[in-house]
Amino acid sequence: MPVSRLRRPPCTLRAALLTAATALVCILTPIAVPASATATTPAPGGASADQVPGMDVSRHQGTVDWQGAWDNGARWAYVKATEGTDFQSPTFAEQFQGAYDVGMIRGAYHFARPDTSGGAEQAQNLVDHGGKWTDDGRTLPPALDIEYNPNGDDVCYGRSQSDMVAWIREFSDTVNELTGRHPAIYTTADWWTQCTGNDASFGSTNPLWIARYAASPGTLPAGWSDHTFWQYADSGTFPGDQNWFNGTQEELEALAKG
Repeated sequence: MPVSRLRRPPCTLRAALLTAATALVCILTPIAVPASATATTPAPGGASADQVPGMDVSRHQGTVDWQGAWDNGARWAYVKATEGTDFQSPTFAEQFQGAYDVGMIRGAYHFARPDTSGGAEQAQNLVDHGGKWTDDGRTLPPALDIEYNPNGDDVCYGRSQSDMVAWIREFSDTVNELTGRHPAIYTTADWWTQCTGNDASFGSTNPLWIARYAASPGTLPAGWSDHTFWQYADSGTFPGDQNWFNGTQEELEALAKG
């Protein structure tokens, strides 16, 4: 069973996450997240000031100091729930509840394995094990983590571009049927271009969670005029990966409310 969540691909692939000035360097310098969580918080270079700090975690973070993250400014979190068709994170329930208990808005994400099954089966795994959505104002739409294959050189999991688009569509439609929300899509511009042919058909339905370890989100995949979430570093002030929500606290609450 893969340990999942290869956020940091090999240097040959990781260059796509870096600016041109640093593309030849395979060392990432995390961007510190300020403690304040107000809409006027100073943001990393090139980013808007109207952003809300957040984080994402998996079983690799173990027991998370949620109160410490809250005190340092985090106001939302995504927690890994599932992977493929048969993996459920053993720390999901504790982490998901811990984020809620300190006041965070939180959501569940699924690590995609298009090489092991169809999208509908994996969507069912997510919804059955933490990916349900409720309009309580504290639950983000589920998220699909679709990125570099952690188990080999075939970054597209053996699927053609058209097959990959169909797989993502099946996953997204199934989640929507089961929860009433289309999932956010976590990806990189490089992976999306390489493995979907830079398909533009998801921008009108699925929030974009872009990963780019740089001073700005950069050029987005086709179909999205803006991002909703931005993962900009794999370590920093909070446990796990460091993120911004692209909007105010009120807009974040509206997204959760649906």
